[in-house]
Amino acid sequence: MPVLAQDALLALVVTGMQVQGTLTAAQNSEVASRPLTDLGNLGFILLVVSGLVLALRRRWPVSVFVTTALASLVYFTAGFSDGPGWIALFIALYTLTAYGDGRRSLAIAGVGIGVLATSWLILAADIEPQAAIGWVFFRIVASIMAAALGESVRSRRVIAAEAVKRAERAERTREEESRSQVDAERLRIAREVHDTVAHAIAIINVQAGVTAYQLDQRPERVRETLETIERTSAQALHEMRAILGVLRDSDNGRVPQPGLAQIDALIEAAREAGVDVELQTNSAAVPIRGAVDTTAYRIVQESLTNVIRHAGPTRATVAVDYDADALQVRVADDGSRGDPVVGAKGLGGLEAGQGIAGMRERCGLLGGELTAGPRHGGGFEVTARLPLASAVRR
Repeated sequence: MPVLAQDALLALVVTGMQVQGTLTAAQNSEVASRPLTDLGNLGFILLVVSGLVLALRRRWPVSVFVTTALASLVYFTAGFSDGPGWIALFIALYTLTAYGDGRRSLAIAGVGIGVLATSWLILAADIEPQAAIGWVFFRIVASIMAAALGESVRSRRVIAAEAVKRAERAERTREEESRSQVDAERLRIAREVHDTVAHAIAIINVQAGVTAYQLDQRPERVRETLETIERTSAQALHEMRAILGVLRDSDNGRVPQPGLAQIDALIEAAREAGVDVELQTNSAAVPIRGAVDTTAYRIVQESLTNVIRHAGPTRATVAVDYDADALQVRVADDGSRGDPVVGAKGLGGLEAGQGIAGMRERCGLLGGELTAGPRHGGGFEVTARLPLASAVRR
């Protein structure tokens, strides 16, 4: 049932109760009072108006309260028979505080009750018998209780609404965190796929070029280069399955990530692609794992991939240095030698991707720094510094 229909029904019931109850009370009362028909049926009019106005109590609670309060003052000032004519007033008070705006509604209710109580007490000063004054105190107490009950209901409703809002905010926060985690995981997988595929394709491309060259010049070496292509492609497929397998893992498990422990395999693959790689590391090397270890491995992998793609067979140096609070990785090459196997197009014919940007982003996530650029006298150098505070030590 619509709210307005409910209030209209309530108004009719209260009006009937007030009129009928007052008539019954007047018949049974020993206290002389003015009949409801006096002054042009003013008593009936006040009881009916104060009851019917409740139909609008939720739409205009202040106006309804003021109307019922004035009707009560006029009713008792005129000396009409005491009875249940205060029912509408109590409901209006309850509605004022229950559907009002807190402090303002309480202030209005407080002022209204004060005015009504003072008026009722003044009008009852000469009441006979004196015991009848108990009804005055009853009206005062009932008015206060009605306002208090309405405020209690309003407070509970506000608390419930705030709880719902907090739950909604928490849900939105969880959704945002979930989206953020998904985006971060998507970016991580994209970086891993790029590093794995770019490295493997670069080596396979070089070995394919070598194979084409050796078919005519050194056919006995063709098997060796084809085996290198097979190993490289198999390793790339294995890493791709490991990277993408997390997407199918219902437990969201993470596969072990490569680290500096596998750097020898990287260097060996680069050597098979024609790059003379020298590994340098200081004696203070300490085992590390976690994001720093994986990031260092990926920087070496991407740097060697770029050497193979853009310089072809040349000489390169991979230096891994540890100090008290950071891991430094440096990969430098001597530049292209114009090797006839790779040819003028060579791997440099492959467009440069986002390798350096990806390496710089990896370093930035760990609070590190990366520089990359041409070397004085030829070649290219990549240097990265990764804080060890980001690593999980064994």
